[in-house]
Amino acid sequence: MKANNKIYLSLGSNLGDRKLNIKKAVDSLINKLGDLLSKSSFYKSIAWGYTSKNYFLNIVISISTDLSPEDILSIIKNIEMDMGRAKKKYSGYEDRLIDIDILMMDDLRLSSKYLEIPHKLMHKRRFVLEPLNEIYPDLKHPLIKKTIREILSNCDDLIQVKRL
Repeated sequence: MKANNKIYLSLGSNLGDRKLNIKKAVDSLINKLGDLLSKSSFYKSIAWGYTSKNYFLNIVISISTDLSPEDILSIIKNIEMDMGRAKKKYSGYEDRLIDIDILMMDDLRLSSKYLEIPHKLMHKRRFVLEPLNEIYPDLKHPLIKKTIREILSNCDDLIQVKRL
């Protein structure tokens, strides 16, 4: 891995003080991964992939880091656990205090048992694309070879995402 990789992360919360949960997670990520390069506004949406009475707040950030994708994933999982994210009760999506996903890391393509970069569903999720488009509209997806702006404009996700 070269030094100073740029990693793009999506953070979401739909339990407790959502905004505070995300702010705490961002602080921990900066403390453990590297320098914050950019941060989107907060976005509000309903749950994606399942039904919940709780709305989500989401943001996207980018961080400059020298760490490997595997080390980053380990740190993310530890932050989620330290913040009180419980182990899943069943397979599928559920409400959570904090969720942190690695969206992309420069133009890296990685597929392993535990990690896929770029995130395999990011191009189908409006709650990811809207905040990412706010801060990096001209960023190209390494597999799809289109900009975030182009991907968002062709996104089939009908969930309404509101910038706060």
